[in-house]
Amino acid sequence: MVNFMIKTKLTEMLGCKHPIIQAAMGPFYTTKLCAAVSNAGAFGVVSHTNLRNMDPIKEMEKNILDVVENTDGPFGVNIRTARLQIDYPELIKLIPRIRKENKKVREQLRLVITSAGDPRPGAHHFKDVDPDILVFHVIPAKWLAEKALNPAWFQKKFPGTKGVLDGIIATGYEGGGHNSYEKVATTVLTAEMVEFAGDTPVVSCGGWYDGKGLAGALAMGAVGIQMGTRFIATKECEFHDDYKALILPATDEDTVMTTGAFGPIRLLKNEYSKEHGVAVPDREARMAEEASMTADDLLDEMERYELVYKGDVQKGPILVGQTIGGISTIPTVKEVVDSIVKEAEMRLKAVSKLLS
Repeated sequence: MVNFMIKTKLTEMLGCKHPIIQAAMGPFYTTKLCAAVSNAGAFGVVSHTNLRNMDPIKEMEKNILDVVENTDGPFGVNIRTARLQIDYPELIKLIPRIRKENKKVREQLRLVITSAGDPRPGAHHFKDVDPDILVFHVIPAKWLAEKALNPAWFQKKFPGTKGVLDGIIATGYEGGGHNSYEKVATTVLTAEMVEFAGDTPVVSCGGWYDGKGLAGALAMGAVGIQMGTRFIATKECEFHDDYKALILPATDEDTVMTTGAFGPIRLLKNEYSKEHGVAVPDREARMAEEASMTADDLLDEMERYELVYKGDVQKGPILVGQTIGGISTIPTVKEVVDSIVKEAEMRLKAVSKLLS
């Protein structure tokens, strides 16, 4: 039985027991995983799911309602705000509506995490329409934080806007899935963000999978960590078993950074990653490519993701971080969370003894 607890500003804000957030993993489902993570005392997140031939707005609402049926714990949702993500304006409207209509959703849905684009439309809308919900944005570089935490940058687009972000998720280059052109390591980025952000809480993401990582991130000034790959390799995660099986024998050298729908993306090496190549174009070149892409182009790419979700682990992208080198088991979510918190507590206590 777990009787330890690490309290931080994150646990106070979100109402969770442990300062661990489950990363969003769109376009895949993380509904069952989200409920399991929240039940384990950490903070689950519903992904922005938009596989081919689905209505992402209806799917998000269904996923949220499924989560509140399976946990009483707090949780959040992710909304990608990239230029190519044409459904995000409607998703931004959905969250306040469903929170207003459903008391249980209003009590449990505490956080919206925006990513892959401009945070201003979402942050402005929520602060204006539903100010009780918190808004964090995924930020991979200090120069982006300088914008996102600057009220003047928000007010230029939305004059009179009420505040900016409630927190940031500093995501480093080690992490799986969509990444940044800056290639800044998580430890460097976390230190920069904590120093720059001041009173704005910083969650560290990318490369964390155990208690040593949680203790290290907290020691650097972060209020918690966000993990993706470690939660994929759990019994409750709805990813295909063949996807999970690839993680166990892999090493930290078995991932590659290639070109994804929203810029660089870290994947496990397979036929899909070889097809896409390892040469990621510069930001300007990629943005020019994105400008020429259509909604159908994006849906075609989502079809490749759906192949993976159904078990074809060669012809579709396997999104994992370099942490695969440290993952060798597929336990329950509760076992993962409990072991991380227990080890972190031990590490923090051991470090405190070094003080004289």
